[in-house]
Amino acid sequence: MRPNSAVVDEESKAEIKARNRKKKWADIKKNRALYLMILPGLLYFLVFKYAPMGGLIIAFQDYQPWLGILGSPFVGLKHFIRLFTEDTFVLLMKNTLIIFGMNILFSFPFPILLAVLLNELRSEKLKRAIQTVIYLPHFMSWVIVVSIFYVLLTTEGGVINNIIVANGGEKVSFLTNPNWLRPMYIFQQIWKGAGWGTIVYLAAITNVDEQLYEAADMDGANRLRKMWHITLPAIRPTIITLLILKIGDVLELGFEHMFLLMNSMNRSVAQIFDTFVYTAGIQNGQLSYSTAVGLFKGIVGLILVMAANWLAKKFGEEGVY
Repeated sequence: MRPNSAVVDEESKAEIKARNRKKKWADIKKNRALYLMILPGLLYFLVFKYAPMGGLIIAFQDYQPWLGILGSPFVGLKHFIRLFTEDTFVLLMKNTLIIFGMNILFSFPFPILLAVLLNELRSEKLKRAIQTVIYLPHFMSWVIVVSIFYVLLTTEGGVINNIIVANGGEKVSFLTNPNWLRPMYIFQQIWKGAGWGTIVYLAAITNVDEQLYEAADMDGANRLRKMWHITLPAIRPTIITLLILKIGDVLELGFEHMFLLMNSMNRSVAQIFDTFVYTAGIQNGQLSYSTAVGLFKGIVGLILVMAANWLAKKFGEEGVY
């Protein structure tokens, strides 16, 4: 009897697996339009994010293009030791962390504030008009954004300096003075990205139960109190999730923006890991060394995301995963 029951059990398991497999393919066929929409994003990450990870092996080699990955000699942690022992590491870490801290302090909260203020507008036409205007900078490349600010801030006929001079002041070297680089960088980040960043928060706000606001009205709460006690707590999971993802970019500030702002006069505060990777890898041909720097950035980001996610769950939040 036992062998027969075992055979029956195996057959039933095989039938269940076949049924589940058939159901899964039926669901995929039914929702094929949704899967086709996912396909471009999936291909992007496979081709540009996961496939190049195979090249990280050159961070542990003295890579020579004419020898290839298989023929280049293995040098272990040589490039990582060089990174941590050179004086440039302290400068890169300092500049990157300061700008990241300013990003978290100013750039990250601004879309939240903007979304809450937009939500308080009663006129839908005015709300849509403002949204359209603040979304536009997102579609401009950093080349255009930096060029606009160059025209406005240059000492050679710039609008801002002309206004300063017309009011009895002296021209300010916004573009070459190291003290102005970081504020200018953050302002451009906010101007370009804050409007687009409100989309996620506005979507989260639309899910807030209207009965909460009605109950607050009955209790005599004003708009500020409703924003503080209802709107912000309701979108807190979204804020926490985006903050965790933002923390993962602690050493990934973006190459293009800073590279366009950097010049010989402000290089001491503008040189960050992203620009250093370009300088070392492309300009100086130190491919293995620049790969080691990039791998270091990725590992730090991964550790920080996992740590931030763990802390979020520890304090009762949902986290990313």
